[in-house]
Amino acid sequence: MSDDAPEPDRMAGAPHPRNTLNLLGQSAAENTFLTAYNTGRLHHAWLMTGPRGVGKATLAWRIARFLLATPDPDGGMFAPPPPTTLDVPDSAILHRITALSESRLFLLRRPYDDKAARLKADITVDEVRKMKSYFTMSAADGGQRVAIIDAVDDMNVAAANALLKLLEEPPARVTLLLISHQPARLLPTIRSRCRELRLMPLPAALLSDALTAAGGDVAPADNAALAELAGGSVGEAFEMTNLDGLKLYAALIRLMSTLPRLDRSMALALADIGAKRGAEAQFDLIVTLIDLFLARTARAGTLHQLPPEAARGEAALIERLAPTPHAGRVWADLAQVLGNRARRGRAVNLDPAALLMDMVLKIDETAGTLAQK
Repeated sequence: MSDDAPEPDRMAGAPHPRNTLNLLGQSAAENTFLTAYNTGRLHHAWLMTGPRGVGKATLAWRIARFLLATPDPDGGMFAPPPPTTLDVPDSAILHRITALSESRLFLLRRPYDDKAARLKADITVDEVRKMKSYFTMSAADGGQRVAIIDAVDDMNVAAANALLKLLEEPPARVTLLLISHQPARLLPTIRSRCRELRLMPLPAALLSDALTAAGGDVAPADNAALAELAGGSVGEAFEMTNLDGLKLYAALIRLMSTLPRLDRSMALALADIGAKRGAEAQFDLIVTLIDLFLARTARAGTLHQLPPEAARGEAALIERLAPTPHAGRVWADLAQVLGNRARRGRAVNLDPAALLMDMVLKIDETAGTLAQK
């Protein structure tokens, strides 16, 4: 990968996880790993799971720094006490890890295609073979070695099968750290050969602190709304902050408040935001926000419990659109298909404005049908 190529495991505008030294709100996962380490039951493969953006990669890099910078315990009379944290003092090793020049660390991620000048869509089997060869060549160096795979979800079938063979016959003194946003889609045999570390969504207070640490800037008054929409994910919160997600969601709620007589001018204005040249991120965010609105409406109707407001007027709107469990189920069915259809259309270069208008018109049609019952 060339020096100026984009990094597939880094969110635009945010620091790379290897540059994030502290991890908030995931002490349970950290303590699980430390207990295994201190009791001599360190598994050769760890699978970091949880929603996207909650700190899985940050934890993997913290573990990598810890394993590579912590001397092997000798177990003698003068051995230091067992570590109680993954924090390690500053050292040359840490600087090499940050610079991706540490010889005992291998980072496996989607490669950059220099000819096509873009990232490849998958992690290929050739990349897994490079990792295996790397550990074979570095075995003479001795000591602990670590591989970070970010994300294992990106592997194609051949790469996943090659990784499975490596997990079945792991190299000596190698710890594999696998990151997965959708572990249910992995080969069951890969999951069964890893020990899982489940990371949880962050509460609003910690989400705000983590967002600030990542370089995001959000007003205290917006913390609760951001936590609602981001689902406890720092990554989602960072993206929403950078793309004015709260303002977009407020505009969406104003638009939905005109249902079932949709205000076409407001709908066109929202569609135009996601249709501008170079506005792919805004398009994706608007589709995501529509998905969220439909999911929140469906859940409120089904459970007969309104969520905390993420925008002014949202609670009254949801109560009007989903007053019964039946209405909740109708909105849930729509949520299952609408966003995916828009994303598939965008993948084949259909007009983004038309795709967004199709979404809101379908919502308007559904609201009209429910109003007649």
